[in-house]
Amino acid sequence: MSQANAPIPGPRRATPTSFERELIALRRRLMREASIAIGMLESALGALWSLDVESAREVRARDDRVDREEVEIEEECLRLLALQNPVGADLRQIAFCLRVNADIERVADHASSVAKLTQRISLPPPRWPTALVELGERVPLMCYDLLRAVLSEDIDGAREIVKRDKMIDRLDDRLFEEVLERLSSEPDRAPDALFIYRIGRELERVGDLMENIAEDVVYLVTGEIIRHEKKRRRPPAGPAA
Repeated sequence: MSQANAPIPGPRRATPTSFERELIALRRRLMREASIAIGMLESALGALWSLDVESAREVRARDDRVDREEVEIEEECLRLLALQNPVGADLRQIAFCLRVNADIERVADHASSVAKLTQRISLPPPRWPTALVELGERVPLMCYDLLRAVLSEDIDGAREIVKRDKMIDRLDDRLFEEVLERLSSEPDRAPDALFIYRIGRELERVGDLMENIAEDVVYLVTGEIIRHEKKRRRPPAGPAA
């Protein structure tokens, strides 16, 4: 091949620095921790519907692993902050990992609480309130959709997760009404009705955590803090009558 016909080399891709490789590894570790926590939530719900006490125990046993991972990820974040003195986007990456790491550990805690409450509901399985069933479907789906938004740094997807949390809140309110009706119609199973409501509250709090993480995705990508966006947009109150 003549020199004139030789292919023109494209621009060389910069080799990631040691610090960039550490940040990539940190993000991957965070996603693995999130997958474990979400898997715990799904397993806890599976145990709930059939009141499988043994499966509920297994979910609770997995919580220790997430606890250990949360501590180790936090220590790694602090090490990178101390040794690398990051600024700008790199600093946001570590701040994101620190905040999300704590929220993921709480997701695992809520999954463990669902499993614990499952062990206290008496057999045979009750008629599950429709709001609880819908919460059990929507919350894990919300978790996985958020995981995809984190991996792709999709701010539109993250903002959609923030909006979807309002539906979770409405379902929690509806569950309260259903539990009140259950207390009247089945007073002999009043303790179970109260456990069911507490399970709904655990799921609603997972929804809140997904909203928190979604807001952190927007911060990671844009540097914008949207946590109090609704308050800032709220019109000022008019003069008192």
